[in-house]
Amino acid sequence: MLQIAFIRENQEKVIKALAKRNMDATAVVEEVVKLDENRRATQVELDNTLAESNKLSKDIGELMKSGEKAKAAILKEKTVLLKEKSKALAETADQLAADLLEKLYTLPNLPADLVPNGKTPEENLNVFEEGEIPVLHEGAQPHWDLVKKYDIIDFELGNKITGAGFPVYKGKGAKLQRALINYFLDKNAAAGYNEVQVPHMVNEASAYGTGQLPDKEGQMYHDKTDDLYLIPTAEVPVTNMFRDVILSENELPVLTTAYTPCFRREAGSYGAHVRGLNRLHQFDKVEIVRVEHPDKSYEALEEMVEHVKSILQELKLPYRVLRLCGGDMGFTSALTYDFEVYSTAQERWLEISSVSNFETFQANRLKLRFKDKDGKNQLAHTLNGSSLALPRVLAGILENYQTAEGIVIPEVLRSYCGFDIIN
Repeated sequence: MLQIAFIRENQEKVIKALAKRNMDATAVVEEVVKLDENRRATQVELDNTLAESNKLSKDIGELMKSGEKAKAAILKEKTVLLKEKSKALAETADQLAADLLEKLYTLPNLPADLVPNGKTPEENLNVFEEGEIPVLHEGAQPHWDLVKKYDIIDFELGNKITGAGFPVYKGKGAKLQRALINYFLDKNAAAGYNEVQVPHMVNEASAYGTGQLPDKEGQMYHDKTDDLYLIPTAEVPVTNMFRDVILSENELPVLTTAYTPCFRREAGSYGAHVRGLNRLHQFDKVEIVRVEHPDKSYEALEEMVEHVKSILQELKLPYRVLRLCGGDMGFTSALTYDFEVYSTAQERWLEISSVSNFETFQANRLKLRFKDKDGKNQLAHTLNGSSLALPRVLAGILENYQTAEGIVIPEVLRSYCGFDIIN
């Protein structure tokens, strides 16, 4: 959430920055500023009314002590009116604050200067590409045919148990999935990330804290009985570990990693591009989250990008890194890099990771602060990234490592799997 003081003092800058997201924010910004002015004016009037009421109460006490009961009675009548006025003002102030918060929730984060202009994914900027695209043998297949051939993932069985988008991993497919999770967690731990296990359901406050609400309520599974949400990513519970927390400056940075299943409704996703593992309702992901000093968050973002690169280099998968344009960025992000692996069998790029800096946007919602060297509380910066999301990584491995004899396991995973080929 954008800070109201920043909006108030930089209205044109905010409107211009949000235009990079192809959003005309003029009316919303003007309404936000007006609501804030009214809220602050009402609060000043409320404070003055309460101060006057308190003063009269003291005066009444002095008059009663001196026996001037008639004068005290007159003042008592005034205090009754002041109490009624203060109650009405408090209700107005609360309503204005609620209206202001509701409007602030509609404003996305401001794109960083590095974010390129653009409206569609085709306008994202390719900033890095590495790895050789393998030449496959004649008769090579996409992963949805390979998993059936080797009986390692069963989409039909998952559909029977739950529904489309909930696959069952079997035999070497299940072991390869587990191997990837352990490998990713070990890589993250070696890079200084502290592993945690977190709940897979969160409350409404947590969903608001990281920006899933009110922006993505249609994409989350919601248990109405207990008012809990199945997590779309480990980012939500991990980042909310720091909600309403004040860190000391010497505790920064905080590096955390977690493996969780993720649940997304993916409403409106149809067609061949979402076939097989390309788009699921339940999938596994290993996440990295950082809480950083504002002066060091962009340096941290580059470190995260290099870390994900190192994983893909060890897996020996061809990949590229895209800097997302304003029209393709997530609601909460100030700058995002997407990683894509090339699927030789599908002849297209598959997104496998997003690494983002949210600056103070999430921290402002979370009230996540740190005490600086002068003893003042400041909002921290939050960052997160997939390292990695498993379905499309697995699809890339199955398709790019397939041979006529079977699917060769990447060398770095063999000690985790206990086998070197699926045949």
